[in-house]
Amino acid sequence: MNSSETAVREVLGRLYEAWADGDADAFAGLYTDDATVVMPGVFHQGRGAVRDYMAAAFDGPLKGSRAVDEPQVVRVQGDTAIIVSRAGIVMAGEQEVPPEHERLATWVLSRRDGRWLVSAYANAPTR
Repeated sequence: MNSSETAVREVLGRLYEAWADGDADAFAGLYTDDATVVMPGVFHQGRGAVRDYMAAAFDGPLKGSRAVDEPQVVRVQGDTAIIVSRAGIVMAGEQEVPPEHERLATWVLSRRDGRWLVSAYANAPTR
């Protein structure tokens, strides 16, 4: 694994640390100002929208949850990285992601001013 791939994977680690802490500011701080998030029934554009969505989620339905993400493919080309992963949310009181809640996620990260940030995220059910 080269240093760029390691740095890109570390962004995911920091995202999930912020998730575990319920810290929407730290979570959104890892997204670009113009980031997009697309999930079934959801579209957000911009770091502020990501922050607001996650703050409400951490205070509500995602309180006490943790996210899991297992990269399947990591490609880094210059200042752009693409990660395809198996992902899901372990809700409070659960031990693992229920199979019906498993997702395939695509992350696009870009290196801006030497720092890797999420530019786009999308996920879809695996089933």
